[in-house]
Amino acid sequence: MEISMEQKKATEVVQRKKGGYRTLPFIIANETFEKVANVGLHVNMILYLLQEYHFDPATAAIAIFLWNAASNFLPIFGAFLSDSWLGRFRVIAFGTAIDLVGLVVLWLTAIIRHARPECHEEPCAKATAPQLVFLFSSLALMALGAGGVRSSTLAFTADQISNPENPQSERTMKSFFNWYYVSVGVSITVSVIFIVYIQVKAGWVVGFGIPVGLMTFSAVMFFLGTSMYVKVKPNKSLLTGFAQVIVAAWRNRYLPLPPKNSDIWYFHNGSNLVQPTSKARYLNKACMIKNREKDLDSDGMPIDPWSLCTVRQVEELKAIIKVLPIWSTGIIFSTTISQQSFSVVQATTMDRMVFHKDIPSTSFSAFIIITLTAWVVVYDRILVPLFPKGRGLTVKQRMGIGVAISSLATLVAALVETKRRNKAIREGFIDKPKGVVNMSAMWLVPQYCLYGLAEGLNFIGQIEFYYSQFPNAMSSIAVSLCTFGYGVGNLVGSLIVKIVQDVTGRGGKDSWLASNINRGHYDYYYAFLFILNLVNLLCFFICSKAYGSTGDIQIWDEHVETRVISKKENDSK
Repeated sequence: MEISMEQKKATEVVQRKKGGYRTLPFIIANETFEKVANVGLHVNMILYLLQEYHFDPATAAIAIFLWNAASNFLPIFGAFLSDSWLGRFRVIAFGTAIDLVGLVVLWLTAIIRHARPECHEEPCAKATAPQLVFLFSSLALMALGAGGVRSSTLAFTADQISNPENPQSERTMKSFFNWYYVSVGVSITVSVIFIVYIQVKAGWVVGFGIPVGLMTFSAVMFFLGTSMYVKVKPNKSLLTGFAQVIVAAWRNRYLPLPPKNSDIWYFHNGSNLVQPTSKARYLNKACMIKNREKDLDSDGMPIDPWSLCTVRQVEELKAIIKVLPIWSTGIIFSTTISQQSFSVVQATTMDRMVFHKDIPSTSFSAFIIITLTAWVVVYDRILVPLFPKGRGLTVKQRMGIGVAISSLATLVAALVETKRRNKAIREGFIDKPKGVVNMSAMWLVPQYCLYGLAEGLNFIGQIEFYYSQFPNAMSSIAVSLCTFGYGVGNLVGSLIVKIVQDVTGRGGKDSWLASNINRGHYDYYYAFLFILNLVNLLCFFICSKAYGSTGDIQIWDEHVETRVISKKENDSK
């Protein structure tokens, strides 16, 4: 049903009364405290599994890889639920509640003594099946909750401040993405430094109880702003639309494509997108009108939507397909960034005294977030104004530089581990994996800083890239593609660890990732990752060049007012 110009303007006025910068404290508080509550757990979980559940390092790393993978896989499903069915507000609300339940269950594993295996003498008893189910159920709930919160928070926040009528809107949104990451970075830094420290020094009961309190506060803050939020309605036909395009293109596969610039051949239903782009042209057959009298009803709508789709439906599916090659290069990047479990094991064998304070081995990863945050501030406030017209680096340039720096980070990690291992052997710790070598854990800081810089360039570039290539109705999916790639990267990381462990440990030899870090060769493992990153960098250059321009479609609006008015005037004559 068409709406009048007066109704549309009235709706816009009502919408403008909601949202705005006043809603940001409630949303950012929810995201911030969710990160503070959860990120420290991801960092410190390696110690919990090693100390309380008696996992070996490789098995613990695989478990954490899989947990991280689930935490980053599920946001893409949350995004589809958000954009196609429930809406962003509801998905975030459900995710927040489920995350809180997961934290409470994890807290109970620390409170209830029989929830963990006992260790009266070496070797310690392994965890029983019920104990593992109890533990992993908490991790699963937290991953499910993260799928709701992380899939939609960024897009939901953008809904509150987006204003297409403002000529400065594009620059505002770019700056918003950077500063959003700063707020996330600060919260992660607090989590990695303070929450991890409390867990190590005060014990797991107190250390897990504080995140429960923080997540409770997070939920309260988010729901307090309910009446002020702009709540964009979901596009219920999104997933169905994708399926219709695929089916219609297959049904029309024998039709020849019409010449370019022939919009009369295509069904656009009043959309600004009157003609499909030339990329992935095969799908253009889904919106071709074969015979207007047979394909369209009396109202000008398709008789069979599974044989004729709109240009917009075709372009929405293309938007996802086109970014997949570049997205795939983020997998190895994510695999590299998520290798911090082994760095924690390294740090436990090194001198961790900094300014006369014994720093927990997991807290050194805070340098990743500190570097990331510092880079965003310097880039947005100092470097961008120096570029012509203040545009800064393009998104693809930032992504490519990030991949290159991640390659350098793995090379530095390999060199540092070689130095640490050689020193451990010289000092007689070859069979004493818990022995502390005379080498400062600050040697790990350069690789952490490089990881942080790479993440600040690549991940923020990815988010902005996907967001700019998709319509607003798909913005949750756009943002979640980045976390989905991170999840795939963690899954690939667990597979790589398993393969390296099995292949290099054949014949009874110590594997590169042996429980005894001094008999293993973690430096060889990092060198292997360095080679993978170089190959990935080459793939990125190829995919980036093949993608071409990032501005093929500038207008995604579903209806053009002048077209609606013109149609009404013609109908009234």
